[in-house]
Amino acid sequence: MMQQEQAPQQFKRSMKARHLVMLSLGGVIGTGLFFNTGYIISTTGAAGTLLAYLIGALVVWLVMLSLGELSVAMPETGAFHVYAARYLSPATGYTVAWLYWLTWTVALGSSLTAAGFCMQYWFPDSPVWLWCLLFCTLIFLLNVVSSRFFAEAEFWFSVVKVITILAFLILGGAAMFGFIPLHDGTPAPFFHHLTASGWFPHGVLPILMTMVAVNFAFSGTELIGIAAGETEEPHRVLPLAIRTTVARLILFFVGTVLILASLIPMDQAGIVKSPFVLVFEKIGIPYAADIINFVILTAILSAANSGLYASGRMLWSLANQQTLPHCFTRLTRRGIPLVAISVSMLGGLLALLTSVVAADTVFVALSAISGFAVVAVWLSICASHYRFRRAWLRAGNHVSELKYRAPWFPLTPVLGFALCLLACIGLAFDPEQRIALWCGLPFVALCYAGHWLTQRRSKTASERPSTPRSMAE
Repeated sequence: MMQQEQAPQQFKRSMKARHLVMLSLGGVIGTGLFFNTGYIISTTGAAGTLLAYLIGALVVWLVMLSLGELSVAMPETGAFHVYAARYLSPATGYTVAWLYWLTWTVALGSSLTAAGFCMQYWFPDSPVWLWCLLFCTLIFLLNVVSSRFFAEAEFWFSVVKVITILAFLILGGAAMFGFIPLHDGTPAPFFHHLTASGWFPHGVLPILMTMVAVNFAFSGTELIGIAAGETEEPHRVLPLAIRTTVARLILFFVGTVLILASLIPMDQAGIVKSPFVLVFEKIGIPYAADIINFVILTAILSAANSGLYASGRMLWSLANQQTLPHCFTRLTRRGIPLVAISVSMLGGLLALLTSVVAADTVFVALSAISGFAVVAVWLSICASHYRFRRAWLRAGNHVSELKYRAPWFPLTPVLGFALCLLACIGLAFDPEQRIALWCGLPFVALCYAGHWLTQRRSKTASERPSTPRSMAE
């Protein structure tokens, strides 16, 4: 019986290519794109924002190429923390897993709070906690029914956001070039606002300072690696999902930023609540605020859905690597890690509580760590890919034997690593984001110390002599 209980359980491979692409897009297209873009335009200028997002797209592409080779060669649930443990060090893998778990758990709590505020727009007298509880139940049920059911829900969540972005690109582009007259009667701006305040009105340094914010806006693409262990035909589906996801992200993000920067003057970008609302109002779309509020609510629920999925799989993977209690590895008959998901949901609720009780202290610190954590995870992916390829060749294998290989090795992982490291250095120059380093670096040190303690304890337990059995037995 004991051997049966300890046998490793496997996730069901029920996700298809469309689920994987939309899962990744769902994790990326969120409040960062809908809100933070206006702030970045006001900080770096229109041309600077475009350059920052182009560099961010390059970083994502390089990281995804590295992750693609790793996940096709070793399609495992938990993905990059397993690769970091195998090719960097067990302590690094342990740290990466906890960083990524914290990223999504904190995002889960803040997403539930934001969803409550969205509903207050339509129901101003309703309490936020009631909506939080309702959406918490919804997201939990979507995740515990089955991975296929979760993926299907995420697919339709993401479809709403993608349709909105496409409509914005078409209508905004038409208004930008004068095919649709602006509501206030002003002439078509074309590319006038891009350089009206100069190419880089505040210099080049703000571009470096906002790189983590830009990379954080792109975070979620790595969910493809998390879901590798639950994907049908990973050797065929993963490369396709990576190519289409990166191409769509470049189109959506860079195209959106180009239109926003062209239609909104730099001095207005920082004061509007959502630059999307302003653009729709300029075009004369009725009920613009209601439309955007609905889309943002969908984006928030999608991010929470993806976040609970990712954090639950990370806990399962940590337990599977024997660094957490075995109960976290248990799967239901439908292949769902119920214990891991339940604990992650409790973590999300705690983060939600801190956002209410200690908004200026604990929650700010946790959010800073989550932003830093994403870039740290990307660093580990690039480093793991570099070490994996070298180990593959040292073992006597040939590159042609890989079912998917990242092009331009070793430039791909090295350049990706360097750009991620540069983004982390940029945090030190921004007083508002510097807290990410003050909180993130000690948290990393704490994780390494935690791994050392757990390994020392398990080693002591294994070396302890067992009680000898009697001869009668």
